[in-house]
Amino acid sequence: MESFEKPVSDCYKSISSPSSGVYKDKGSKFLSFAFPVDSEERVKELIAAKKSEYFDARHHCYAYRLGLDGATWRMNDDGEPSSTAGKPILGQILSNELSDILIVVVRYFGGTLLGTSGLIQAYKGAAADAIANASIVEKIAARQVELVFDYIQMNDIMKILKNYKYVPKSQKFDNICSVTVDVRLSELEGFINAVGSKAETIIK
Repeated sequence: MESFEKPVSDCYKSISSPSSGVYKDKGSKFLSFAFPVDSEERVKELIAAKKSEYFDARHHCYAYRLGLDGATWRMNDDGEPSSTAGKPILGQILSNELSDILIVVVRYFGGTLLGTSGLIQAYKGAAADAIANASIVEKIAARQVELVFDYIQMNDIMKILKNYKYVPKSQKFDNICSVTVDVRLSELEGFINAVGSKAETIIK
């Protein structure tokens, strides 16, 4: 029986630039901020920056999701009752099928308790508003590949890069040469096969 491999899906949705939103209820104000991110280090920087900027706010809740399959994620209630803040923020990220995104919601307490359902709706609404104001883009997941080869293989390697329309991120030409390129996941196996024994392939 002939078998067919399922094509690698390397496309996913994210946002192109920062956006913001707001939700108000019974005097409480929920300011939301969505950011495109590609690492947990960047996430930490942005959360710290918002906590510093809105130092007088009572809560700085957030959720983020990273990567093609969204396997790296986290949510934080920052003192709100369990699952009333981070979870509804993450829920909006998931329902919009987004990744490489951080949403921070800053709350200023208005003096009236909103209750569990009120809080969930507020954080959900604030996150939804930030997403609604964002520009959604398609991203392509890729792996960084370094090719190390003898100078004599230069023309062959450059021809392969041209065929795949890859522009080197870095390159070094000497007796032993190297180039580094980002290869999209759906083309990774074919690219490596095309290079074959012409170069040492290092996938990062």
